Amino acid sequence: MRLARGITAVAAITALALASACGSSSSGAGDANRNEDAKSVNLTIATNAIAGGKNDQEAAWINDYVIPGFVKQMKAKGITATVKFQPSGVDDEKYKAKQSLDLKTRSGADIMSLDGIWVGEFAQAGYILPLDKVVGAAADGWDGWAQIADSVKANTTFEDKLYGIPAGTDGRVLFYNKKLFQKAGLPADWQPTSWAEILDAGRALKKLPGVAPLQIDAGTAMGEATTMQGTLPLLVGTGAEIFQDGKWQGASQPVRDVLEFYKAIYGGGLGDKSYQQGAKGRDESFAGFAKGKVGVLLESDYFWRSVVNPDNGVAPMASRDADVGYALLPAKAPGSGVGGQDFVSMSGGAGYFLNPNTKYPQQAWELMTFMNSPEAIKAAIADQARITARDDVNKQVLGGDPMLSLISEKVLPITKFRPGLAVYPQVSVALQQATADIVSGKSVDEAAATYQKAVEKAVGGAGNVSSGS
Repeated sequence: MRLARGITAVAAITALALASACGSSSSGAGDANRNEDAKSVNLTIATNAIAGGKNDQEAAWINDYVIPGFVKQMKAKGITATVKFQPSGVDDEKYKAKQSLDLKTRSGADIMSLDGIWVGEFAQAGYILPLDKVVGAAADGWDGWAQIADSVKANTTFEDKLYGIPAGTDGRVLFYNKKLFQKAGLPADWQPTSWAEILDAGRALKKLPGVAPLQIDAGTAMGEATTMQGTLPLLVGTGAEIFQDGKWQGASQPVRDVLEFYKAIYGGGLGDKSYQQGAKGRDESFAGFAKGKVGVLLESDYFWRSVVNPDNGVAPMASRDADVGYALLPAKAPGSGVGGQDFVSMSGGAGYFLNPNTKYPQQAWELMTFMNSPEAIKAAIADQARITARDDVNKQVLGGDPMLSLISEKVLPITKFRPGLAVYPQVSVALQQATADIVSGKSVDEAAATYQKAVEKAVGGAGNVSSGS
């Protein structure tokens, strides 16, 4: 994958400034063995978590399990280790800005948590380096890699270089109400193999009064949910990714196919437009599903774990396990997905990364692998059923939950991630607007033309946009 030329002027200036700093920033970086024999080591960990606040469980895990466990492990080797946690509890963009500034000034924590969507941006700026550049051969020797699918490693990879260890992730599937399916004469074990079959199910459900047959997030009010629970998973079902071969998808045939699918739903009376246009439409669609007013909904496993969870969900369904079905998202047609796949998905997630300027690269790597060991990950999720990046852990903790096991076993091996490039958020907004145009009644041609202009403006011109088939 080539470096995207289509970065905004501000991003370009920033990248150039950082590139000039990269030489000094890496003074020390590249010496993977510096201080490898140190008998006294000081390390720091930074994540966007804080006791009693944001991501409290992660903060408690670092303070109560990771730090004392690693200190004990090092003591057994005759090494005195001091590990400090640098907590944060702020908006993600503020956290990102702080990590950027720290790395730019050759400071910051030895290990930091970063969202996968930031990887390309940080890598292009020289803030982070491939793991093998920081710790040498030790990066390839970790036994944990065998337990992380290549598709999941993509979340901490940029231009075929691995920069960090992926942490927890997720996957997107179709959820459906079995009671409504029964009333509509649809199978309880529904598994569509094409978009046409999804629309067929929607038409059958349309006969039920007061039911919105299909809920595929659309519009600008839903923000990134529209992109991750709508346009991007559909797009990979056409065989294309939003950024590939060094260019962004413009009003190409794959994008038009996605918009045609939205048109069939919201122009054909198969979806509730009010969900897409209201300020709280996503939450209202969740409540609608829980009340039996939505037939099919495209979402991540978050929907199962935290929305319709009968114990503590925001829209709890006491009968969830019996009445909620789930199916893989099919490609537009069998074999038409990215890589010839029959089924597709999108995932998100964060990862842990090493500061290239750490004084103790080998010890920092040892700490990071300790944090991502099976025992540590199980301690992090406590007794919750959560999808992790490791196959071995998932097999142990998800056995009692068939839905989450499906994500781990069937979805993660085929999933894709968003491109970690600085202009992605602007492209995402353009996709959201394109679906909003469809929901409001505009034609596919109109929505595609507006989208094309917006993407060209965002990424630096038509030369950075692919608009062919």
